[in-house]
Amino acid sequence: QINFVACQLFALLAAFWFRIYLSPSHASSAVRHAFATLFGIYFAVFCFGWYSIHLFVLVMINYGIMNMASIPNIHRYSFVVAMGYLTLCHISRIYIFHYGILTTDFSGPLMIITQKITTLACQLHDGIGRQAEELTAEQNRLAVKSRPSLLEYLSYLLNFMSIIAGPCSNYKDYIAFIEGRHVHMKLLEVNWKQKGYDRLPDPSPTGAVMYKLCITLVSLVLFLTLTKNFPMAYIIDNEFLDKTPFLSRLGYLYVVTQAAKPKYYFAWTLADAVNNAAGYGFSGVDERGTFRWDLLSNLNIWNIETATSFKMYIENWNIQTAAWLKRVCYDRAPWYPTALTFILSALWHGIYPGYYFTFLTGILITLAARAIRNNCRHYFLSSVPLKIAYDVVTWAVTQLAVCYTVAPFVMLAVEPTIKFYKSVYFHMHILSILVLLLLPIRPQTYSVRSAQNQAVPNSIKSK
Repeated sequence: QINFVACQLFALLAAFWFRIYLSPSHASSAVRHAFATLFGIYFAVFCFGWYSIHLFVLVMINYGIMNMASIPNIHRYSFVVAMGYLTLCHISRIYIFHYGILTTDFSGPLMIITQKITTLACQLHDGIGRQAEELTAEQNRLAVKSRPSLLEYLSYLLNFMSIIAGPCSNYKDYIAFIEGRHVHMKLLEVNWKQKGYDRLPDPSPTGAVMYKLCITLVSLVLFLTLTKNFPMAYIIDNEFLDKTPFLSRLGYLYVVTQAAKPKYYFAWTLADAVNNAAGYGFSGVDERGTFRWDLLSNLNIWNIETATSFKMYIENWNIQTAAWLKRVCYDRAPWYPTALTFILSALWHGIYPGYYFTFLTGILITLAARAIRNNCRHYFLSSVPLKIAYDVVTWAVTQLAVCYTVAPFVMLAVEPTIKFYKSVYFHMHILSILVLLLLPIRPQTYSVRSAQNQAVPNSIKSK
């Protein structure tokens, strides 16, 4: 963990240097690719020692697949090999090398590389193996029309900005960043003459980086003061269960879940700041004319803490992983896309039983929440007081539902998970099943989802 923080802080300094001294106006794309790759390899070796060989083995195996497999099957072969290798590593590090549960190890970078490998394979398949009319608007925009060179491939997968903590980005966005087109492309979407500019502005990421570093500092303080003082294990302590009423247990569950979040806020926001410091992550201009640097952001803390639906919470937590799940699974699944997406998410995270309890419970609650929203929400939009009451109730239910769902994710093992669910009487499972029985929801067909994606590609997130 110390190596992780040291590498990310050093990567932050390297990113500033990279943006200033190896900008596209000072260095060729090949030099920028080479520098990003070599530093990424160094960070991986520094953090994980010889275990980093797993990263390089997977990268080279899939480079071979990308160049030798037929285009109609390239995404399938890449997906099976990458996910298979990741799963074997999850098994080996736990049951063979006996790694501790909380140890920061090579599986984290391997998970990010798996996302990138499968993302590129799907986008390459879209760009070469499918007709434009078969694709959604988003798939058309991100489709890759030619196989990358070895240097481009290594740079995309192993660059120092994302090798340690991600996030996953799209191949075309990354290449545009390296070649110096990343910001320019976004700026051209705005009519600057109408705004009084005689030339394109030059957005600086410094303000966004400083803001995100402040968030990481606050998150670190909260982690050091709250997380260890409110352990998740206490909610299944026998004395706690014997002496604490049901509603108080739910309240404490919310507290310990809140205390578990700062480490994620810290790691993801720092990773976002590293990419921004290098000049990567510009997403355009908002309606107020403010430059936005959230293309690679993994979370929206305000929307998470104020979420009034399970869907809203998921859309703002681990955003880039949700986007990956949507692009490689949800949009391509021939049936049961929600269930398959949750199962893939669990498999990608690892093999601890708690992950599967969380994601299988998530399927049930997602379907129930969708049914309630579709059948009931419109009754509360007729007046402001009703809408406020609806939002307050749905906020409380959403936050408790999330806590109920993610508790096994933190506890990991079967026995404490079952003990926890027994202690709260499986209430969310029972309520969700009753909702689905009373308010049945028809499954979406693939063709319907494709039509929806064509119409509103940017509004649909992973369900």
